[in-house]
This record gives sequence, C-alpha cells and structure tokens, in this order.
Amino acid sequence: MSDQIEFLKNNVTAGKLSRRDFMGKASALGVTTAAASTMFASAAQAAGPVKGGTLRMGGQGGESTNSLDPALAASDMPVNVLRTFGDALVRVTPEGVVENRLAESIEASADAKTWHFKIRKGVEFHNGKTLTPDDVIATIERHSDENSQSGALGIVKGITSMKASGDTVSIELNTGNADFPYLMADYHLQIQPNGGKDDPAAGIGTGAYTVEINEPGIRHGFKKFANHWDDSIGHADEVELLVINDATARTAALQSGQVHLIDRVDPKVAALLDRAPGLTVRNVSGRGHYVFIMHVDTAPFDNVDLRLALKLAINREEMVDKILRGYGGVGNDMPINAAYPLFDAGIPQRSYDPAAAAEAYKRSGHDGSPIILRTADGAFPGAVEAAQLFQESARAAGIPLEIKREPNDGYWSEVWNKQPFCASYWGGRPVQDQMYSTAYLSTADWNDTRWKRDDFDALLLKARAELNNETRKGLYSQMGNMLRDEGGLICPMFNDFVDAVSDDLGGYFDDPNGGTMNGFFAARCWVNS
Repeated sequence: MSDQIEFLKNNVTAGKLSRRDFMGKASALGVTTAAASTMFASAAQAAGPVKGGTLRMGGQGGESTNSLDPALAASDMPVNVLRTFGDALVRVTPEGVVENRLAESIEASADAKTWHFKIRKGVEFHNGKTLTPDDVIATIERHSDENSQSGALGIVKGITSMKASGDTVSIELNTGNADFPYLMADYHLQIQPNGGKDDPAAGIGTGAYTVEINEPGIRHGFKKFANHWDDSIGHADEVELLVINDATARTAALQSGQVHLIDRVDPKVAALLDRAPGLTVRNVSGRGHYVFIMHVDTAPFDNVDLRLALKLAINREEMVDKILRGYGGVGNDMPINAAYPLFDAGIPQRSYDPAAAAEAYKRSGHDGSPIILRTADGAFPGAVEAAQLFQESARAAGIPLEIKREPNDGYWSEVWNKQPFCASYWGGRPVQDQMYSTAYLSTADWNDTRWKRDDFDALLLKARAELNNETRKGLYSQMGNMLRDEGGLICPMFNDFVDAVSDDLGGYFDDPNGGTMNGFFAARCWVNS
C-alpha cells in the first residue's frame, strides 16, 4: 500500500490530483481521514504555489468604523486589509531580518543618523500611477502630522528632514538609530500616491491585490493586481476577508469549509480543533501581549500606589493557566519579553501578593468606590474571563473592581485609548525601540497609558543613538524597570499567536511577528484545490 500512497502523493505534487480525489483514493486504500489530510497537505506544500481560486479568511478585530486609511488601523482585520492591498518600504521576516520591498536597497551613515533608501523602479499603483520617491516622502510626512492620528506618529517623530535625489530618498534623524529600517516596516506606513494626502482612505496601494469590496465590519474583497511588481506573491485570483468577531462562529466557518484560515483561535478549544480532520492549529510564541491599561493622568489611576496595588493584585500564573491554556507565558508589567533582542532577564518577576496589594491600596487613599474595568470578547480571546479572574484576585486584597462589558463593535474606536481602564492587546514590534516609540514615547499617538515622562523619553533617545549593544541593553533595562514599577501597563501574559488552517491552504508558515503570518497570508498563501 505504501507504493500506492507514494504514487498518489507524487500526483498531488505534480498537480495532477485534487484534494477531493486524493482523499477518496486514500480512503479506498484504508487510510484514515486525518492521516490522508496530513499526507495531502505535505504533498501540496511540496508542489509549490497553486495559481487561481479564491482565498478566504475569517478574522476578528473588524468594526463598522474601520477605514482604509493606513494611519487609523488599530486592530487585526484592518492590518490584514492593509497587508493585502499595500506595500511598505521593507518587511520584517519571521527570522527577524529586514527584507527590502519598495526599497530596493538601504544604506546608512556610520553614526546611523542618515539613511538612504533606493526606491524600486517600475512599481505601479493600483490607479496606474508610477511609484516615485516623492510618494514615499509624502507618505512619511502625512504620518508625521499629528492631525493624521497615525499609529506610526511615535516612530516617525525622530525624522528631522527628507529629500529625494534621483531614485533615492534620504532621511535625516535627530539621533542615530541602528534599528530605523525596522520602523519603516510598520503596517501603518503603506506607501500611497502622494502619501495619501489627497484621499487617505482611497485604498490605493502597490500590493498584490486591489480593493474591490469594502464593507467595514462585514467583509473586504480583493482581486489580483495584474501589474504587481513582484510575481512571487499574490497567487489567488481573489481574496475575501470575512469579519467574524465571535470565536465560536469563526471556528464553525473553518470547519464547514467556508474559509481557509481563522485567527485568534480560543485556547480553550485549540487542542480539540487540532484533532479535527482536514484542519491544523498553528501557534507561535512571540512579542504579543494581553493587557489591562490605565491612564496615568486620570484619577484614580494618577496615583502610583493605586497602580501598584492593581499590579500586585493580579494572579498571572492563574491567568496564563486558565486563559491561555499553555499558549503563552507570564508577563511582568512591561511590554518586552525574551523574544526581543537586548532583553534583560534579570528584571525581577512580579508575583501575585494580595497582602502587599492591600498595603499599597491603603497607601493610595482610594475612597473605596468601584474601580471600573472595561472589557469585551473582542479585546483578546478570553478577555471577559480574564477580567473576572482579576476581579476575584483583587477582591482578596480588598480592591473593589467592577467589570463593565462593552460591545465588540466600536471597542477599538470608543473604548481603547479613550476610557481610563480597559482590556487590550499589543501584537508587539520587532525591536524594543519601535515598541517603546509606538506606545510609550510622550508624543506617540498610541500612548494608550498616557505615560509621558521626560526622563523616559531621554533614555529612549539615548538608547536609539547608542551603537554598543551592552550599553544599549542597560538603557532598555532602566526603561523596563520604570514602566514595570510606575507605568500604567498591567501585563499579566504574553500570548502565542494561534491560527487554524485548512489543508486546502498552501504556503502557510509561522511568523512570531504576528498572527496570520503577520498579516501577509493573503499575499503569500494559495488555495490547493
């Protein structure tokens, strides 16, 4: 029988046998459905990209308020949309290496203050316009404008000047930054015609697919862009991204064959789903973290003792065990973990201590009124249950938490970064400078804890300019300790990125930079049958 199975697998690899036919013939030979699915997936992957068909994903994080303006993307579905129709100057690979995209080559001065990006020739926007260095400059200029409300504001604030010379864009920084190319991979920085200044939400990019349907909170449809500059990606004829915020409904959509891929698999069902025929659960650890965020400029969270009391009142081990079910690890009230270069493993791990939490709460002088924590199912998988666990562990310290459950639709536009205490998540960033610049620099638009400290900013700028890694590591350690002890971030856990994929999906690979292959799945995967 083994010879017959090999014959079937070779025919799949050669593109002569569909999944349906393979499964039928393998079943006739006595192979179980689960084993046959695994064999087919392996053989199809070896065959390389299959062209054509419609690639479908069911994803969360979509809202009726979403926009095609890259500056405003704040949750997973908009990121997937941007990665499908857009291109940035560079991309960070799963191995953590900067890969050139719209930038053909990159050079830097010895002090890392001046960076030269040679812009790729012959790249066409979806509206027929040819990409120029001026489009790149205009894009960065728009994200540097506080009125743009860009999530990339914090990472482009360090630019002092830009100029184009021939095919090259030269960028001058206020201090040296050896990590600057990583910042240019930020998903907000999709290059647009004239930087998007004319119509930022037009959905015009240089990506492998053009936007055909845009129904925020419902679905997004795309078609293959015939003139895309990179013929190694963009294998399907069409792509459909379905907004399915409910975890149970997402799982059902995958099991029924409605979609080829889902994101944010609930850890409670991941092991069971992985045993289903024709499906595989893929998880990868990285820099993502599930958090509760406090505005340090808003009462009662402007009191450092109250913030410390809440940090001490959360049982991290219990939360990781009951919410993540093994798909992640314990956090330490800072946004950095061992997945980052230059991480300081010597920073003490904070543990649940109800007695110490009660003492800090008493020192805070809080009046005993309920402390409202807002959450929603869509904040992160298990966010409501995590908030309830937090409420119980805080009660043991005499801290009165009140949970307010918010609707999923509108959570990222009306609750996150607006309400003073809520559940949230961060996907992390490839390097510490980008994570801190995006969310903790005083001028960052996404400073969602309102952490604004001149001494912290000074350390960040000093670390950015420091080319000695040991010295730089020490500066980052100081920053991590400051946030851990005084900041508004409660970070109980770092999550794995957990997707589930059909055997009919080819080309999927694990990426510690984010779920759904860091949002690039549509451009890089294909439909096997």
